[in-house]
Amino acid sequence: MRTFSFKERNQLLEHLGDTNYDVIIVGGGITGTGIALDCVTRGLKTLLVEMQDFAAGTSSRSTKLVHGGLRYLKQFEVGMVSEVGKERAIVYENAPHVTHPEWMLLPIYKKGTFGKFSTSAGLRVYDFLAGVKRDERRRMLTREETLAKEPLLKKDGLLGSGYYVEYRTDDARLTIEVAKKAFEKGADLLNYTKVEGFLYEDGNISGVKVRDVLTDQRYEAVGRKVVNATGPWVESLIEKDIEVKGKGLTHTKGVHIVIDQGVFPLRQAIYFDTLDGRMVFAIPRDGKTYVGTTDTFFDGDLKNPPITEEDKEYLLSCIEFMFPELDLTIDDIESGWSGVRPLIQEKGKGPSEISRKDEIWISDTGLITIAGGKLTGYRKMAETVTDMLAQKLEEEGVQSGQCVTKNLRLSGGDFTSPRDYDLFVDQKSRELQALGLDEQEARKMAATYGTNADILASLKEDVLPDGDLPLAIKLLVYYAMMYEMAITPEDFFTRRTGASLFNVDWKKKWEQAVTVYMKQLADRHK
Repeated sequence: MRTFSFKERNQLLEHLGDTNYDVIIVGGGITGTGIALDCVTRGLKTLLVEMQDFAAGTSSRSTKLVHGGLRYLKQFEVGMVSEVGKERAIVYENAPHVTHPEWMLLPIYKKGTFGKFSTSAGLRVYDFLAGVKRDERRRMLTREETLAKEPLLKKDGLLGSGYYVEYRTDDARLTIEVAKKAFEKGADLLNYTKVEGFLYEDGNISGVKVRDVLTDQRYEAVGRKVVNATGPWVESLIEKDIEVKGKGLTHTKGVHIVIDQGVFPLRQAIYFDTLDGRMVFAIPRDGKTYVGTTDTFFDGDLKNPPITEEDKEYLLSCIEFMFPELDLTIDDIESGWSGVRPLIQEKGKGPSEISRKDEIWISDTGLITIAGGKLTGYRKMAETVTDMLAQKLEEEGVQSGQCVTKNLRLSGGDFTSPRDYDLFVDQKSRELQALGLDEQEARKMAATYGTNADILASLKEDVLPDGDLPLAIKLLVYYAMMYEMAITPEDFFTRRTGASLFNVDWKKKWEQAVTVYMKQLADRHK
């Protein structure tokens, strides 16, 4: 039986040239994995290759919200608000273990960007366009009700607030769950496998030349259609094609910072406007508060976009503006992340004004490129691309089915309804405690992995008995390597657990022991 493991990765590479694929997708972020899932569930033989780890780029560096696009209402992008709002509900239904309702305060101030009437009307329109459920529709709060929700808010000029629901997510884990589901349905997925060129037949792209980044071995994969879903790297991949043709991208950088709630004790998620007219989120999570994002043009290192002192100072000034009772400094910043957004060029517009809509184009050699778009709309983008693929493949005699992802539960999300999730966490955490985990470890494991917690519970006899790690961490590491294709400690700490961002002390404490344990597991399962 196949498992989504580092071991399976090696076997896939060895036999890569033996398979003729219908579709090869380049890029293992949320867009690429979404396309892989849609393709394979329509019966298409599908391969996905990613030069880093899954979600290592933009898909692990967002504001970590599956949101309905309220900011786009301000830009009069009504269609986008309607679409992403409805897609948000679909993501929640299919993955309640990685998508959680989060009530958000939108404070209203004298001489602020939003007035009481415009906020109330805007949120009402938003509820309608996004198809918001009755119990999650907006409310308007008084000044006193607003401060009761969040006492740290600036009091001078405060009139009240809008109160509405966004959906908090772990963007990297959402991407991993999509990838795992695609693999479960029969797709082949490879991380740390870089496309370095294309294969051609009669002037059309017929496959890819790839390099295993870990071993430097070269391979080839043959496919009828190739999709470029590499996010900020789409132009880099287009340049490898003999027919270079693109729309023209611009990159903007978004930075978030993380501060311990001991010094920033935020109770309530806030979406607020800043002195320069932008909108910024402040969100409590796992004992921390994170704040972001910046939005600046960027033309530097796409893999490791830096967090500059200027970025930090800007976000600290935003915090000082909205939460003046705090006295935070750069030293209070525990961690952060910086991501690059690939956006379609629009002359004369600033970074925050450029549309987040997605676009698709095709080169004369047949390379299909998708760029732009939002995390929330990944499934719909994938459906659009796969519809195009299905039509082109049908012309070549390859039949495929209809899109089924709208009602397809993601890996770990096998609940009849999201309402079952809380009960499941209660029951499963008790089972995990019976294995020897403490209550906090057990609840977090059940909550994070959803119905896949059943697999973790079955692994006690498989983990290595020796070593310096507690059972809970051994289970997490083993599962990450054998069921989530984690290869490096960074994969585990950043994209499988999020500890690099939200549990820095835990990462520092266990990093060396986890590194040793991962090597032991890799040697054992060669």
